[in-house]
Amino acid sequence: MKQAPTPPKKAVWQDLRAIALLMAASLTVMANATISPALAGLEAAFSDTPNAEILTRLLVPAPSLSVILFAPLAGIYADRFGRRRMLLVGVILFIITGSAGLYLPTLQTIFASRLALGIAVALIMTSATALIGDYFTGGQRSDLVGLQVSARNFGGFLFISLAGYIAAISPRLPFAIYGLAAFFLPLMWAVITEPDRSTSPAKMPENAGHPAWKLRMTILALLQMLTNMLFFIMPTQLPFFFNVQGYDSAMMTGSALSVLMLTGGCAAFLYARMKRAIGFFGNYTLGYAMMALGFMLVRTGVKPWIVFVGTAAIGAGYAIVSPNFVAIALNLVPDQHRGLAGGILTTSIFLGQFISPLLSTPSISAFGYDETFFSISMLLGAMAVTMGITGGTMLRVKYNS
Repeated sequence: MKQAPTPPKKAVWQDLRAIALLMAASLTVMANATISPALAGLEAAFSDTPNAEILTRLLVPAPSLSVILFAPLAGIYADRFGRRRMLLVGVILFIITGSAGLYLPTLQTIFASRLALGIAVALIMTSATALIGDYFTGGQRSDLVGLQVSARNFGGFLFISLAGYIAAISPRLPFAIYGLAAFFLPLMWAVITEPDRSTSPAKMPENAGHPAWKLRMTILALLQMLTNMLFFIMPTQLPFFFNVQGYDSAMMTGSALSVLMLTGGCAAFLYARMKRAIGFFGNYTLGYAMMALGFMLVRTGVKPWIVFVGTAAIGAGYAIVSPNFVAIALNLVPDQHRGLAGGILTTSIFLGQFISPLLSTPSISAFGYDETFFSISMLLGAMAVTMGITGGTMLRVKYNS
């Protein structure tokens, strides 16, 4: 008797759970930068507040501090008590704390709400990473981690652009953008269920965890921290770089970051296909090489179009390597520790972002933009070569064995 053919798996984006997780991914990017266009207006509105200049500037990185502290704890909680509740609580807290700047009376209370927003982001990112591992395997998982980066990039482009327009009306209005998460909550509530990890389709022998997963997870987290530290030089240093070059800083920064996010979003769409073609190490090699080229082009500052090509290369390169971290981590760790893996990765992202200006600013002050960007380009080039050699060595060993 002829066996009936196995029906093909539907595309991951046709799964409502995947759509809900992509919505969650789009939220996390607005945590820090959405209110950036409103900072000058907020400083003026609270000019009578002591230390208003410092407090206003701390509103942007404040959520990162909370994420760094709470993401590992959120990961442990997710492994012990489940992911669904944590994701939904995180989104509700995100809506409340993110929009709090609309009505809170003082700058100090707005700053406190930004710290609480970081806790919400830690809950969302950690639980979402664990749920990807619980719900999806193989090609679907690769597709989804690539689409996550696209959602973050396109979400960032949309939310930050919208914030720029409405900040001109009132510096408090950009806080209302966080309320858009309320429209995502019903779908998440309906389709996100607590996985039965004892019978999960993702529970396969090859995903039971690498014997040295703790060491490899540590190395992966450090590499992700370094990658984000280098990438975050773009939003933190570009405004000052353009000012030194004699450009209109606001216009050029907005345009360059828009190019960076759009090209990154498009490149991330190709992640799964590229991963199947050239593997994890191939993606790292190509992505770091593109980022190295991008910094080399940006440092020239000769013509705007060359700078835009450079930022496009950086955005695309980062989007190619970024999904690797989640995909590799979910393959490395045992099923019961996916929440912890999500917490560690979330912490490494925001720790890299927080450290970035602390290291790059003194370097630029001492050596200038040209030397600093050249050194970053050389470091990324060395990372690309190292990944290429490592990947090639592993392929030869596998082929010979």
